[in-house]
Amino acid sequence: MSFVVVIPARYASTRLPGKALMDIGGKALIERVVDCANGSAAVRVIVATDDARIADRLANADCEVCMTRDDHQSGTDRLAEVAQKMELNNSSVVVNVQGDEPFIPARLINEVAQSLQSSKSATMSTAARRIESSEDFNNPNVVKVVIDQQGRAMYFSRSAIPHNDYSRAWHHIGIYAYRADFLKNYHRLAPSILEQAENLEQLRVMDNGKVILVQTIDYDAGIGVDTPADLERARQIATDRE
Repeated sequence: MSFVVVIPARYASTRLPGKALMDIGGKALIERVVDCANGSAAVRVIVATDDARIADRLANADCEVCMTRDDHQSGTDRLAEVAQKMELNNSSVVVNVQGDEPFIPARLINEVAQSLQSSKSATMSTAARRIESSEDFNNPNVVKVVIDQQGRAMYFSRSAIPHNDYSRAWHHIGIYAYRADFLKNYHRLAPSILEQAENLEQLRVMDNGKVILVQTIDYDAGIGVDTPADLERARQIATDRE
């Protein structure tokens, strides 16, 4: 298995500015994400950032840094610039690991990459885990995905789907694998009305007739750090693991 991990990392986070450099148990958040990526089977780990402070912090880290523009609308757009700038081979599988996931399992990164590598028809792969509570089912910040019998995404939504039955619902996990040639041509895809309605960029891919595979998992996928409360939770997890 051969793939590249790219980690988009902005400094100007809306809800938690500078979070990429915030300390979690003696390491910056972005350093912990890099460590997780290095634990996977990736042949390269690249951090894509538009801020010199993040690049400076990673000067001695076991990763590459690609400086990108500061006007990208999404993480996928930032990855597309990396694919072009770093001259990634068109057939290379590129896994987008979010820059705010300090405990993402290496196993998950490997499985999402393998899912795409094993498919001839899919454009992307991602992951999902069963929803375990009605609170999560009805929470618009918990993105849901409906999956067909072949493991392909049918729809992503912030709404409670399928209707009135959280025991059959899947929580979408924000990790993606693509091939580099798709990333290099991503800008050619027309923006989607559904994408804008749900504020979910993966719907642009589906609206343009592309297949997204969903790797289902039954283990903890870690946490995303979006708020001060998330940051404190991450710090506690790091302390508990020491």
